[in-house]
Amino acid sequence: MTDRAVIPVLISSAGRRGALVKLFRQAGGDTSRVVVHGCDMRPELSSACLLADHTHQVPRCSDPGFIDRIEEIVRQNAIRLIVPTIDTELAVYAQAAGRLEAAGARVHVSPPDVIRVARDKMRTMKVLAASGVDVPPTCSEAELRGNPSALGWPVFGKPVGGSASRGLGIYRSERDLPDSFPEPMMFQPVLSGPEYTVNIFIDASGALRCAVPHLRIQIRAGEVEKGRTVRKESLRLLAESVQAALPDARGVLCFQVIDDPQRGPKIIEINARFGGGYPLAHHAGGRFADWLIEELTGQVSTANDDWRDAVTMLRYDDAVFAG
Repeated sequence: MTDRAVIPVLISSAGRRGALVKLFRQAGGDTSRVVVHGCDMRPELSSACLLADHTHQVPRCSDPGFIDRIEEIVRQNAIRLIVPTIDTELAVYAQAAGRLEAAGARVHVSPPDVIRVARDKMRTMKVLAASGVDVPPTCSEAELRGNPSALGWPVFGKPVGGSASRGLGIYRSERDLPDSFPEPMMFQPVLSGPEYTVNIFIDASGALRCAVPHLRIQIRAGEVEKGRTVRKESLRLLAESVQAALPDARGVLCFQVIDDPQRGPKIIEINARFGGGYPLAHHAGGRFADWLIEELTGQVSTANDDWRDAVTMLRYDDAVFAG
């Protein structure tokens, strides 16, 4: 029996992404054995790092020495693939992708122009709307204060560069707005109805190969805690419209949709990375981690859209021990 090729993969800012570590470790199949490296600012306090095969300490991604340290890890450990997991590091990795590729590692990140759109939620809405994608009416804080009736009341406000449900709020009238906000804000009508995350996989040629929506039954800290896959044609069409609006996007992305009974399904944000609910898509058959390893190793891609409907994920708290 031929030994499987060893593929070292680095999960960046691993944090609590223990499930992602486990799924990548299983991704090699019969031809490759994935060895997972995890990095974090304090890897000894990261459950995902403790589950990884190897761990590394790195500075904050905004630190000028962050990429230097990542390149050092890549060269010392022959890392073949880097998987960012948080929004704030995407732009840093997108800018350094060529440098890290020269060191031997492909970075799972879309080009800088895509990241600039995804990281600015106001720009996301404008770019999608310009391409005819269904998004809610959106305005900036200045636009809302200049024309308080622009959206009607109440309005939903969120930071332009926010994540993990930070800074969200509903304002019933103009009087409810604070005198100022600590960061740039955007505003939309308050939507109601079921909320979905759609996990998508775009292959190296730019083709949308898979779109797995799941109903967000219950949320904790911005990530789905209880969810169920749902095969809906309207959500598949939205995935196709996102790919058309962002033709340079590659790899794994996810976007959120609220299916408002009056307005219809509206995309409210895009994350250009593995989403927190990816394990549900993977278990249902959207095995994005496997398909990235296939691309990396030059295998024939098995990416497909034949995932299972009505698969339910119920997360629970667990513990990892050291010492």
